[in-house]
Amino acid sequence: MSKYFIFIPNLLSIVRIALVYPILNNIFLGNFIVSIIFFVIASITDALDGFLARKMDWQTQLGKILDPVADKLLLSGTIFILWINEYIPFYIFIIFISRDIAILLGAAIKMTLIESATPLPNFLGKFTTILQILYIAIIYLKEITNFEFTLVPLDIFIVFITVLSLIVYTSDWFKDIKNYHQNE
Repeated sequence: MSKYFIFIPNLLSIVRIALVYPILNNIFLGNFIVSIIFFVIASITDALDGFLARKMDWQTQLGKILDPVADKLLLSGTIFILWINEYIPFYIFIIFISRDIAILLGAAIKMTLIESATPLPNFLGKFTTILQILYIAIIYLKEITNFEFTLVPLDIFIVFITVLSLIVYTSDWFKDIKNYHQNE
């Protein structure tokens, strides 16, 4: 029976991808309440597709690609539009995007050279993504409530964690590549 439902996590990832445009467009237009509703729905689909894929064993090769693509589109797109509309500084945008590009390139290299399986994120990588989502949520709440406060300490913290995550990922990839070449 469950083999008939194996497509559900992929469908949820596709829904998340489809929600990227309304989220970004509403941020661009300054409709943060509408945007956060879509953002919460997208976050729920992310949690649900991962839960179903793992717990129900509904993982597919397509899903292994769709899920991280949906995540990267959502976070990178949101950070981009927040920067374009001057809600975050340029250096936050650059660091977030650089990490995502480096992770995608590193995963592609690892999948090409070492193993065909999609690399799994490490604890710090997952923690960083959660913190980035919370960072975005704080910006949403700041704009919705019109509460004025400085984000500089939070900016510094999120940059530190994001750079640390990138360093750990890069270090792990170099170790994997070195081990692969030693075992050849």
